[in-house]
Amino acid sequence: MSSNIDWNDVVKKEARGLNDEDFGEVQGVSNGYVFVQKGIINKERFFIPQDKVESYDGDVLRFSISHDEALSKYQGDSYPTSPSSQAKSDQLSNTLESEETTIPLTEEKLDVAKRVEESQTTITKEPVTETKTLEVPVVHEEVSIERRTPTGHQTYTDQKPITSEEDIEIPLKSEEVEVSKTPYVKEEVVVKKKPVTETREVTEEVTSEKVNVSDSNV
Repeated sequence: MSSNIDWNDVVKKEARGLNDEDFGEVQGVSNGYVFVQKGIINKERFFIPQDKVESYDGDVLRFSISHDEALSKYQGDSYPTSPSSQAKSDQLSNTLESEETTIPLTEEKLDVAKRVEESQTTITKEPVTETKTLEVPVVHEEVSIERRTPTGHQTYTDQKPITSEEDIEIPLKSEEVEVSKTPYVKEEVVVKKKPVTETREVTEEVTSEKVNVSDSNV
């Protein structure tokens, strides 16, 4: 039906949509779109494709869309690109989009490994000298003189008194302290090894790549 319409005649004519909804007035036709404007203060401008025109009776240009659809799809401030131009643009866009260049970006990551190192701990035994005193009871014999009356019936003797000094040796016994040292195990020292876990921070610089785009046309 839209192919039989004189588009020059529809300008300044009333525009309506489905269910006779008021679209306002036709302002012009260009690039395959009909420019319709509704309202004076709060103006609604629609640029509706010509193939959405359902009929024209010389006074009213009717569209096959609702007012809500016009608001959501065709409201704007200027004519859209013509369908043919849009198709060419879409084709060029698809062509450009199909040409892709993949640039790998590398980055260094930290790989942490652990190795076992052997060390040595020295345990030293050293002599400690101290003086100990022990009290040891010892026994010795001493001589004591005791005078008493002779016993028995015979009090006379043929032995004459000595005329000079005479020594009488009486053996005496005494205990002496002999000190000897005998080693013995006083106590045991047990040396144990156990694992101890600690957390260490490793700080290292890593290098990564990024992309900077320079426009040669600027």
